[in-house]
Amino acid sequence: MGWNLKRDEGRLMSEINITPLTDVMLVLLVIFMVTTPLIMIESFKVKLPKAVSAGAEPGKGVVIEIGEGGNISINGKASSRVEPSQRAALYDAIKSALANSPEKTVVIKADTNVRHGLVVEVLDTAKLAGAAKLSIAVERKKKQTGTPSTTFRR
Repeated sequence: MGWNLKRDEGRLMSEINITPLTDVMLVLLVIFMVTTPLIMIESFKVKLPKAVSAGAEPGKGVVIEIGEGGNISINGKASSRVEPSQRAALYDAIKSALANSPEKTVVIKADTNVRHGLVVEVLDTAKLAGAAKLSIAVERKKKQTGTPSTTFRR
C-alpha cells in the first residue's frame, strides 16, 4: 500500500495502483455532467400562442416544432431538422418518428408568428405520414372575466 523501500528484486509487485484510474473517471464524470444539459436544450425557441381553453395534455407522441423563420424540428433533435421547402424529407422524417413512437400522436408546437398555411401544411403532412391524432400546443392564458375581447360577426 505504500512505498516499499526495500530492494526485493526477486518478488513481483502484486498491488495495482488505481489512482490514475480514479482521476480519469472523475474527469469523465465532470465532462458528462457539463455536457448533458447542453444536449437537452431545444433546437430553437418557440413562442407558443396563448388560449384560455387550453387543456393539459401529456407530452406523448411525436413533437414537431415550427420556429418563427419556418424551421421545422422533430422531437427537438437537430438531426431531424427539415427545411420548409423539403416536404418529401419532412414526410419521411415524420413517418420514421411515428414508427419509433408507441403512440401515433403528433403535437405541433408552432411559434405565434408562423404563418397559418405552414402549420396546416405540416398538419396535413403528419396526417399523410400516419398520425392517428393531431394536436396543437398552446400556453394557458389567464381566464378573463366578462366577455371575450374578440367578437365574431355572422
